Amino acid sequence: MQLRAIRVINLVPVILYVPLPGQEAKEGTPTEHSNVANQPIALQQKNFSWWLRIAIFTFFLLAGQTVATILGRLYYDKGGNSRWMGTLAQTAACPLIFLLYFISPLNNPPTKDINSNSPSTLVLLLIYIIFGAFLAANSTLYSLGLQYLPVSTYTLICASQLGFNALFSFFINSQKFTPFIINSVVLLTISSTLLVFHNDSTESKHVSKRKYVIGFTCTVGASAGYALMLSLVQFCFRKVLKQENFKVVLDMVFYPSLVATLAILVGLFASGPWKGLRRDMEEFELGKVSYMMTLIWTAIGWQVFNIGSIGLIFEVSSLFSNVISTFGLPTVPVLAVFIFHEKMDGLKVIALVLDMWGFVSYVYQHYLDEHKCKTEINNVCE
Repeated sequence: MQLRAIRVINLVPVILYVPLPGQEAKEGTPTEHSNVANQPIALQQKNFSWWLRIAIFTFFLLAGQTVATILGRLYYDKGGNSRWMGTLAQTAACPLIFLLYFISPLNNPPTKDINSNSPSTLVLLLIYIIFGAFLAANSTLYSLGLQYLPVSTYTLICASQLGFNALFSFFINSQKFTPFIINSVVLLTISSTLLVFHNDSTESKHVSKRKYVIGFTCTVGASAGYALMLSLVQFCFRKVLKQENFKVVLDMVFYPSLVATLAILVGLFASGPWKGLRRDMEEFELGKVSYMMTLIWTAIGWQVFNIGSIGLIFEVSSLFSNVISTFGLPTVPVLAVFIFHEKMDGLKVIALVLDMWGFVSYVYQHYLDEHKCKTEINNVCE
């Protein structure tokens, strides 16, 4: 799931090599889709279509995240008890993504990176199976967290995935740690830790302290797992797939989601909970039609989120995707106050403030990076 962003952010899809004075550019010098920090002299080409893609992916991520989280909690709050259905809803709408293959501009020739060799079918199959299994396990953890925690507490804990993502990106994608990024990681960690001591965290649905601890642990584990998956997805884009077209984005959403859906269905029917699905529907407080619509729109919401999240990873970086996700987190606790009548007490407010402080700290580092990049470009042009 998927609140469901690696190194200093690469803001453009194409970076052109500019030779130093006195040097001649070698014929056939490859264009790299890499970090500005690795190219001290670079010229960025920002165009309208790229910014439009960023805007669309951002909207998909924020809208899908908010709708899916609220509806996912509504399912449990109104009597839904099947964690398998809550898990299945996170991936089951993947066939809808298949339709995008016929309406998206997929015929544009991909831009290859330095090594033009495409991965073999076996390598691609392994990537999709591994990510799909990882997604199924992670979705189960998220489902448990959402079942046992108020949605406001749940979303605040999910903010910790930004810190986890920065940490994993340091080892996997050479993320540079600056004081502001370290500050962001520390603040997000503290904000999540504060909620361990929250004494009134089960007001929207009465659960035991043991279940609250299970929900908290599962949500933290799922946040760490999803952050790791985002970092690995970016690594695959840059080092394995080495292509720049939207079809790559759709493939990375569709096939792992399909594998995850099949794995969850096997678990559902093999372990026996499917026998209680009819009772689960009949006991839903809003009725059978609302039961089906809640699950259907939850599933659609998560796939919209996935397209936005993977799209931002492809265009920029996984850390950027996670930052945008964190930016949208305050919306969910505020809506939960009106929809589920949850309390925004002092401890939650402090955690929310720390979350936003951590987010602003990271964004400021992004501003410094971009300013430094522009300065270097201006110096070259002069």
